[in-house]
Amino acid sequence: MTELLRKALEIQTERRDGRFMYLAPYYRQAKQVAWDYLCYYAKDLPGTKINQSELRVDLINGSRIRLAGAGDDPDALRGIFLDGVVLDEYADMSPRVWSEVIRPALVDRKGWAIFIGTPKGRNHFWRLYEDTADDKEWYRNIYRASETGVIDPHELEAAKREMGEDEFLQEFECSWTAAIKGSYYGGLVEDADKEGRISRVEHDPAIPVHVAWDLGISDSCALWFFQVTMGEVRIIDYYEHNNVGLEHYVKIMAEKGYWYGDDWLPHDAKVRELGTGRTRAETLVNMGRRPRIVPNHKIADGINAGRLLLQHCYFDEMNCEQGINALRSYQREWDDVKRVFKKSPLHNWASHAADSFRYLAIAYRNLKPKEPDPDWQEEMLKKPSLDDLWEIHDFDVANHMEPRI
Repeated sequence: MTELLRKALEIQTERRDGRFMYLAPYYRQAKQVAWDYLCYYAKDLPGTKINQSELRVDLINGSRIRLAGAGDDPDALRGIFLDGVVLDEYADMSPRVWSEVIRPALVDRKGWAIFIGTPKGRNHFWRLYEDTADDKEWYRNIYRASETGVIDPHELEAAKREMGEDEFLQEFECSWTAAIKGSYYGGLVEDADKEGRISRVEHDPAIPVHVAWDLGISDSCALWFFQVTMGEVRIIDYYEHNNVGLEHYVKIMAEKGYWYGDDWLPHDAKVRELGTGRTRAETLVNMGRRPRIVPNHKIADGINAGRLLLQHCYFDEMNCEQGINALRSYQREWDDVKRVFKKSPLHNWASHAADSFRYLAIAYRNLKPKEPDPDWQEEMLKKPSLDDLWEIHDFDVANHMEPRI
């Protein structure tokens, strides 16, 4: 925080409008972690104005330092300009925050960025660390508790005894490979990587590509593209976007050039929208798609189905990188008061890909693996009737957990 203040005081601009930001995964988190520190170090500086309601400090030279949350509504940060930013706990933010929001905000001012945080598996934070290894414009370092001497050695030993090995390695030794605490899929994704099931997965043009959707309106929409063959599930592509209509996703799918099978949608796709009076499934039919409705199920059962199916999946490493990172990071919510994990998953940037994968796992129970068949391709090209949309009914997921390979 002192470095952020120093940079804000040193900057010289003709318009006296230096803009700086401390960004945490959530607004409340930014306030809890950094606001008191910022006020403590800034309050005695001459000419400083502290705006409590906006979590903003205005300095005598015209510079402003603002605290914000990346996960509350990242699109609300669009259109700003920045001279410098600190991204704290970057591993807990959506990768879109940097590439789509913060990086463009730094361009005009040739601004700087500092990324700090605890590793959470080999996700986008790890990728950034690896990609900047030979870039002279970047400085990177890992500060392990066992090497810095900041924490008393006796406290470290006590923590090591009382915490699980993975949790200790992640929190104190900055391990990229330690399992994420409370992760549903992290260990299974690591197993897939070790077994060579995350690599280059060729698209077979003779087999239809099915799509599992997590539908969002103001939220993100996530799509997994997969093929089912005898003995394996090939996940060949992934796409995620937000704040766009269904026509955008249909256009993207057309541009990919796959021969498509079914689109698997969540149960609420049968709900009629107030504006059009149509369901989103009906809208997709009118756009030439073949939607099917995933049976309604408990989230825990769907996650269990995903865990079982993941052991038999092959992922294209390049096309599915964002989705794979999300599966690694998908975890149970932590209860700070009771100091235990809740039964429900944490809703954050990783949720959309994980929900879509859950629908994929449930949909798989209704798909029969097929060898390439020219006659089947002709059948798939037929446009379904609206009655066909509801031909898959709810079923007892708990009794259909074992993947059919």
